[in-house]
Amino acid sequence: MAREALVAALAWTCIGPAFAANPAGTKTVCTITINSPDERDTFRRSLPPDRFSFVELVERDRPDWLESARRAGIRCDVLVVSGHYDGGKVFFSDQVTVREHLPVAEMERISCSDPGSGLFSQLDEVYLFGCNTLNPEATKRPSCEVERSLVRSGHAPEEAARIARKLGVRHGESSRDRMRLVFAGVPVIYGFAATAPVGPVAGSLLGGYFKAGGARNVGTGQVSAGLLHQFRGHALVASRGVIATDPEAAHRKDVCTFADDRLSPAQKLAFVHSLLHREAAEARLFLERIEDLVETLGDAARRSPAVAAELDAIARDGDARGRFLAFARDADEPAIRARMLALAADFAWLSPAEERDELARMIAGRLAAGDLGEADVDLVCSLNRDGSLHPVLPRVEWDPPAAEGVAKDAVLACLGSAESRARVVQALSGPREADVGIAQAYLQHRPLDDPKEVRAAVAGVTGMRESSAQVRALETLARQGVADRGSLDALARIYTTTRSPDVQSAVAGILIRSDLDAIGRSALLDTLRLHRVKPAGGATLVDVLIRVLENAS
Repeated sequence: MAREALVAALAWTCIGPAFAANPAGTKTVCTITINSPDERDTFRRSLPPDRFSFVELVERDRPDWLESARRAGIRCDVLVVSGHYDGGKVFFSDQVTVREHLPVAEMERISCSDPGSGLFSQLDEVYLFGCNTLNPEATKRPSCEVERSLVRSGHAPEEAARIARKLGVRHGESSRDRMRLVFAGVPVIYGFAATAPVGPVAGSLLGGYFKAGGARNVGTGQVSAGLLHQFRGHALVASRGVIATDPEAAHRKDVCTFADDRLSPAQKLAFVHSLLHREAAEARLFLERIEDLVETLGDAARRSPAVAAELDAIARDGDARGRFLAFARDADEPAIRARMLALAADFAWLSPAEERDELARMIAGRLAAGDLGEADVDLVCSLNRDGSLHPVLPRVEWDPPAAEGVAKDAVLACLGSAESRARVVQALSGPREADVGIAQAYLQHRPLDDPKEVRAAVAGVTGMRESSAQVRALETLARQGVADRGSLDALARIYTTTRSPDVQSAVAGILIRSDLDAIGRSALLDTLRLHRVKPAGGATLVDVLIRVLENAS
């Protein structure tokens, strides 16, 4: 306890004094400035200091800054978040020197762990200055496998369709729905249903709003029609946090069981076990959260009696195993099927050999389907990253699959076929861009590691007809470590002969990663300038390479 008190005291030293000095009756405006400070600074300039005090929660170069604020005992009345938003998982900065970011999962943890007295517990308003922060469009859509699973479990088709729609709404995880779960009970949440204005524009619009008397509306917990009108050209909308009587309240309780750090790993596993007794479709829709929980269980945690007992209870649950594996085998997306099989192995429902057999059947099914693509290549190479699937190659290699051509070869090459690998590498310099894309997907996982192989690939690609396929092939070579002088000279030659700025940019992308001294920096700089084909758009990698050479001279 002494150590925890010391940590809390240090956290208060970093953040607390500004908060502690707040006069009675003032509201605390917490700001999280990940990217632009314009919004924060406008609030700070415009709100009267006798009514509002400000606390910036971000502590530079400290990864646990949000937890630090929580430990300091800060309670926010108003929260202003400024940062780019990826539409689902994180607020981030576009400034390369800024490492701070704000995961939505961390916001969920803070919200769920201290619902009555924590950092977000007394919020009246939240302002989310990021694109799509309140976009109502679902980011996850259950596929037909959900409805089929419900029918298998005994529901009539019409009822299964109704339940599937309900689950789709509950687990759609639109940005708006997720923010409403995070900021449960908050009367007003402002955010953008589409693209948000950049920081300086948002700051200017806020300034106009405050000049018109908008400060009197801040912290009231009531939607400001004036603010919505001020941002009327930028899709600003208002919502409110989930409350106990909302249909989403039960789902928030489930989400918080995963996120609440007051619950032990054993308690969370017991909840997962209960989930596995619901419809298999619902367990599937919680797949990512279950995976994240299992991933956090290190060897020490697994050896603890409470965790070991919960894992053993799951392992011995034959009914849950049967439903889960039936759903996995019927999954529409191979990647989801593979993830569910991996989770089944974590739960000791499949031995390593059984998991390998299940994956072999999945791969054989994809080969028989005849619609293989880059996603299949990426998946199979990822699954066989450690070579554990090499033994399944004989089982799928000689079956007469519907799939033919480069995609089939790439999948077999991912499983260790040397003959298939040779054909995929050869396809890198073929005439079809789709085949080049397959080769590119494969080589991202299994790069060229033989200098002879690299030289042969460069010779083939430099001999291609000028096309978008050649551009993509050149972009693939940029990741293959082209180093020999002959290959670099060949690339420099096609730079001088092509009339395509895209080809030139792709060549520059290879050269910039190579030993420029081996080429001759001065001569290369002259070549780049003399033969440059002006692009229709802005700067390309040719400009980057020229700057590198100029700075080195």
